[in-house]
Amino acid sequence: MDLRQFLNIFFILYLSVSLVISSEVKHTNNWAVIVDTSRFWFNYRHAANVLSIYRSVKRLGIPDSHIILMLSDDMACNPRNPRPATVFNNENENINVYGDDVEVDYRGNEVTVKNFIRVLTGRLPEATPHSKKMMSDETSNILIYMSGHGGDGFLKFQDSEEISDIELADVMEQMWQKRRYNQIFFMVDSCQAESMFLKFYSPNILAVASSKVGEDSLSHHMDHSIGVYVIDRFTYYALEFLETVDQNSKKTIQELFKCCPKHKCISTVTYRTDLFPRPINKVLVTEFFGNVRNISWTPELIEFSFFDNINQII
Repeated sequence: MDLRQFLNIFFILYLSVSLVISSEVKHTNNWAVIVDTSRFWFNYRHAANVLSIYRSVKRLGIPDSHIILMLSDDMACNPRNPRPATVFNNENENINVYGDDVEVDYRGNEVTVKNFIRVLTGRLPEATPHSKKMMSDETSNILIYMSGHGGDGFLKFQDSEEISDIELADVMEQMWQKRRYNQIFFMVDSCQAESMFLKFYSPNILAVASSKVGEDSLSHHMDHSIGVYVIDRFTYYALEFLETVDQNSKKTIQELFKCCPKHKCISTVTYRTDLFPRPINKVLVTEFFGNVRNISWTPELIEFSFFDNINQII
């Protein structure tokens, strides 16, 4: 058997068992936008929240190329950090969530309301590197996680500006009009976090918040050797739940919503489902936190001009 025959047989066998995306499936890829909006050392826990979610979505299969990570302050390199180049989310310090493979896309003063909106809407300058762009489309499921200080109808960025609930709702609508998502899961851990999604009016959005309007969202515990609180309550229990999830898990968003009852969170976890087309007990956690794709077999043989090119080369 010569090389030409071998290549022809190889590609015929390959195509005979190829997988194609089913025409009925609208979800073909996942993105995550994970944002720490707070700077200063005493907000260490917000960076730990964000890095913990980042670690979870990577473990469940979303690659760095599909994650936009925004960190307002570099806690790992802060001169007050007694454990340089590390960020921990638990006082036992078992897991360094900063790790050695973190890819931060927006850091420090780059984390602004303007850049956050531009990432979501795709309205970035042409010269922006691809690593800083969310290249989503109408088949993308997007997880948006935000952690910081908030109030009734706003979330602070860098302690110097804020994004309002109305602005955020309009951003979601722009995304829908520009066909930048299939479905969105919006998750926010801040005081009065519920207020950030009450104005949403675009379809196919699920949202969950760590606290009701009028409530504070509280930290979980302090690491006395570091000297600061290291994680917030809602994110702590959400991560505890996510640690039980793998890429083949059948756990649902409804179960995630129940992970932090009031006796644990102290605040009241709230969520919004009226904009979403499916019951939450049918929505898998991995549809947003993982990179699981729905695929089906095709009985047809797909012809490519590649064969002609191969024959010409040989």
